[in-house]
Amino acid sequence: MAPPAKRQKLTGRAFYESLGSPKYILAPMVDQSEFAWRLLTRSFIPPAQQSSFLAYTPMLHARLYKETSSYREHHFQPTRSSVPSSHPSSADTGTVAYLDGHPVHDRPLIVQFCANEPTDLLEAAHRVAPHCDAVDLNLGCPQGIARKGHYGSFLQESPRLIHSLISTLAQNLDVPVTAKMRVLDTREDTLRYAKMLLDAGASWIAVHGRRRERKGHETGLADWNVIRYLRDQLPKRTVIFANGNILGYEDLHQCLEKTGADGVMSAEGNLCDPGIFAGEQERRDGLKRGEYWVGRDGKGGWRMDAVLRRYLDILYTFVLEKEPPERNPIFVPGKTHQTNSLDRPEPPPSQPSQTPTSNTHPLPHQPSTNEPPTKKSKPNRSATRTSSPNLLAVQPHLFHLLRPLLSKHTHIRDKLARTRPGDMAAYEDILAEVEAVTRAAMIEYNELEITGVANDVVDGAVSEGKVDEEEEEEEDEDAGESSAKAVERCRRPWWICQAYVRPLPKEALEKGSLKLGKKALRKMEAEKGAMVEKKGVVEPVREELDDRDGVPRKEMAKEAMVCG
Repeated sequence: MAPPAKRQKLTGRAFYESLGSPKYILAPMVDQSEFAWRLLTRSFIPPAQQSSFLAYTPMLHARLYKETSSYREHHFQPTRSSVPSSHPSSADTGTVAYLDGHPVHDRPLIVQFCANEPTDLLEAAHRVAPHCDAVDLNLGCPQGIARKGHYGSFLQESPRLIHSLISTLAQNLDVPVTAKMRVLDTREDTLRYAKMLLDAGASWIAVHGRRRERKGHETGLADWNVIRYLRDQLPKRTVIFANGNILGYEDLHQCLEKTGADGVMSAEGNLCDPGIFAGEQERRDGLKRGEYWVGRDGKGGWRMDAVLRRYLDILYTFVLEKEPPERNPIFVPGKTHQTNSLDRPEPPPSQPSQTPTSNTHPLPHQPSTNEPPTKKSKPNRSATRTSSPNLLAVQPHLFHLLRPLLSKHTHIRDKLARTRPGDMAAYEDILAEVEAVTRAAMIEYNELEITGVANDVVDGAVSEGKVDEEEEEEEDEDAGESSAKAVERCRRPWWICQAYVRPLPKEALEKGSLKLGKKALRKMEAEKGAMVEKKGVVEPVREELDDRDGVPRKEMAKEAMVCG
């Protein structure tokens, strides 16, 4: 019998359109865009609109993935058995779909690798190709480990190597190859860089609007104008994704409009609010179920306790493969007879129930007290020991998701810090604590609303009053240097998922959380030296070196929002 015909490999816009022309993209995040989190994000998008959403895996190291079986098992779990050491046929893997790249629950999916050796990248890509829609090359990681390992954004000075990495996949892989890049020092350099990636065979480019130096306290604003420049200069059929400055749902549409990109990515904004991609209808439905909340000022958001329930249910159903525990109905103010508002996800088809995963090893039962150990006792290291990437990611996800709540209720923060990967009983304790403080806060909020106290601070955590007019004028004059308006726009009660607004570099410098290097200090001294007379008063002219050509120009207010 003849082997099945090989599916035609689509590239470029034809490939993009075959996926459904997705507009919203979950960005690749190291150890943070794993299967369970991707599924949580997808759960906020109705089934009929799933084609509008695309997700990336966390960045995987190509050489380690090629050489180390334990690395493969701990970072990418497409089947119940190990990913084979030599690349399988895309037509027949002989294995049962499990988590990553599941054809029903986790598509479309892009697997991202960092690499600096074409043969390593090709062999690693061959192994994941049957379980994804494309393979992406990371050219954006700005961290020190990327500099040391010579990958990510630190390949920018090696265009021939980059061309070889992409062209090797384009010519030898059964699925398309894509690339995620950062902007360079000038628009012209960025355009030449993008053209090289496309000429090498990249089916699309995802563009982060920050240079690689922009990280940590120096993150600052992403430059949407550079992405717009690429859109205008590259052929119209080129597929471009924009990345940067996404704090909320409204920013998604603003970014698409201003950049002309085909799709928009969210990374940190999604970590703070996994429902960031949910449309208006889904929000209205969430409001009916009690998961979504709208305040008296019209601002709304997803309740942290409801999102946490949904996240834990996904972990139980798909990763641990058992029924979630019975819980009391979610609290909805004004409802006396309530039903459980969260629809639990359906488990994968033909999936055995109550089957422990190969990555979770039960230990003798120990009660999870979350109490600090006494001098004579050893701390409880949780009831399970796990290497599952989905369970290892829970604690860091909750620190992102619950950030405003934890800053107010530090006893919950301390409890969360003591949790261990796989200890679901401890996470259920965290959920119970979150629900308790949320219930109390919502009752208090409603009481303030009934009494007509319009601008009260809820338990000292949230200000819903208007910005003082004088302060607003000052902010308008200094819009490019202040994150105040973004903070005000994103502010919600502390029990609602909300963006984390990073201080701009100058704000971080004033607070002492950022120290400038010699080059930056020289630039600042040059700016201070530029003085003009205005209305008889000597005032400094805010000037900075234009990224496009290095010529000093008067600083202009940025169009984009502060990055989350």
